[in-house]
Amino acid sequence: MSEFTYKGNKFYLDNKEYRIISGAMHYFRIPREYWRDRLLKLKECGFNTVETYTCWNLHEPREGVFDFSGMLDLEAYIDLAKELSLNVILRPGPYICAEWEMGGLPAWLLNYKDMTIRCNDELFISKVERYYNELLRRVVPKLITNGGNIIMMQIENEYGSYGDDHAYMERIAEIYKNNGVNCLLFTSDGASYSMLQGGTLPEYPCVANFGSRPEENFRVLNDFRPDQPLMCGEYWVGWFDHWYEDHHVRDPKEVAGLFKEMIDCGASLNFYMFHGGTNFGFMNGANYYDKYEPTITSYDYNALLSEAGDLTPAYFEVRKIVEENFGKLPELTVKNSPKKTYGTLELTERCSVFDAAKMLAKPVHSAAPQFMEDIGQYYGYTLYSTVVDGPRDEAEIKFDAVHDRAVVFIDGKYKGFYERTRDGEPVSFSLKKGESCRIDILCENMGRVNYGPKIMDRKGVKGVRFNLQYHFGWDMYPMPLDDISALEYKEETGKVKTASFLRGYLDIDDEPCDTFLRLNGFTKGVVLVNGFNIGRYFNTAGPQKTLYVPAPMLKKGKNEIVVFESDHSDSNSIVFLDKPDLG
Repeated sequence: MSEFTYKGNKFYLDNKEYRIISGAMHYFRIPREYWRDRLLKLKECGFNTVETYTCWNLHEPREGVFDFSGMLDLEAYIDLAKELSLNVILRPGPYICAEWEMGGLPAWLLNYKDMTIRCNDELFISKVERYYNELLRRVVPKLITNGGNIIMMQIENEYGSYGDDHAYMERIAEIYKNNGVNCLLFTSDGASYSMLQGGTLPEYPCVANFGSRPEENFRVLNDFRPDQPLMCGEYWVGWFDHWYEDHHVRDPKEVAGLFKEMIDCGASLNFYMFHGGTNFGFMNGANYYDKYEPTITSYDYNALLSEAGDLTPAYFEVRKIVEENFGKLPELTVKNSPKKTYGTLELTERCSVFDAAKMLAKPVHSAAPQFMEDIGQYYGYTLYSTVVDGPRDEAEIKFDAVHDRAVVFIDGKYKGFYERTRDGEPVSFSLKKGESCRIDILCENMGRVNYGPKIMDRKGVKGVRFNLQYHFGWDMYPMPLDDISALEYKEETGKVKTASFLRGYLDIDDEPCDTFLRLNGFTKGVVLVNGFNIGRYFNTAGPQKTLYVPAPMLKKGKNEIVVFESDHSDSNSIVFLDKPDLG
């Protein structure tokens, strides 16, 4: 068996000095069929380690129900890394941030109104322990101490940015040890004294996370903990994007230059991200500082590999630094995946959201509209429906809370939208005596907050008023869109005047290639390819203008493409391109 440890300011693997050159790649953001390709590209860049979080919310989507299959087969991912002679740094959370929905915490935790998360709260600890018992039995055989390739495991994640409950941190470490974890444990935080004080434990080494000024940040880390190795746990080579923002880019030479500075400091480091991948489905997170800001579908991150796994200029610049400092590398064997333009596809079948809601779910009736979690739903959309009788003076529809975007329809016609912390298109209406109308409110969970004090982020609408008057009597239709096979479509083309599912079929004659989907004329929604939710589009917000469609999601022959447009569209055609447009 092997041992990974540290003495003074150096790491050691089997008593030989070891410099960690690691890259972050999250298995749950990458199609399983591409794991080998991405890991091999990491290895051929001269890296010796891959780092990944684990995602509690996907591994335990419903309380007590676990999933480690397909893209979630963590054991297979770790084994593949070992096959390629890569070590692994595992970061099991339970909270991971990662610009991931609710920071990786499962949304069903919100059902426990008396629970306090991320502290030594017995109820929270009991849920963490059950998850860890299931996770760690799969992980422990793969520790370096047991003949595997996991050299280090993290306790919590950037805890000093959130709290200072050291008893809680100790409980996490205790659960690890009770499950047989005997490898090196560590903590990671921002390079500030308050964060390091709050998020570290004296018996475990700590690493610092930053994207610039390495000497300054390492000075803080060394001053706080002088008797351990220097390591940047997250070297932020780029950044993530929010809707309504510009796409973040960074000079590749700057990325490589900062890497060289860290090497010169004698430090180990982990590139965050080496390969970002994609926030498939509804798994993007959000930030909330001054306002609510959801993250886009792409997690390209301006990383060394693009969202589609292509070698970027930064990849070659970093590889050059590796060779200059650690010796000549073998010639590259890895290649970019082929991309293809499949052209324009007309979506000729349609099903309105009002018909779809009744096909997909039974309504939950309530006097007042409830949050999604209160009706057993966690992701996607909820349709709130009611009938209003006249006479009524002109009144504006108002909400006590919109989390996160509500589109309003009157008698099936689009009227406007409300957003959580942004101006929308307020809706007013009036009715004469004897008149009535149906009001439908389509509310979208655009991603739960993943960082900071607002992480317990409930979704849906609350308190619907007509001016000052609350309206009661609502039917709520949950639409998580995890299975839309029950939908029935009708032939229809032309403009999309109300929220609808649109379907067409893409015929592929040979082996599928990666492609990028552009939806000109559409407003907002999601796209499902052969039943797999490839993510959200939001054309009126940007910056992202195309969605990545990996080849493994396609097949030779007939491919079902379903677009759910939540607002309206001037077109019913989409186009498949061979290049992305991230803004």
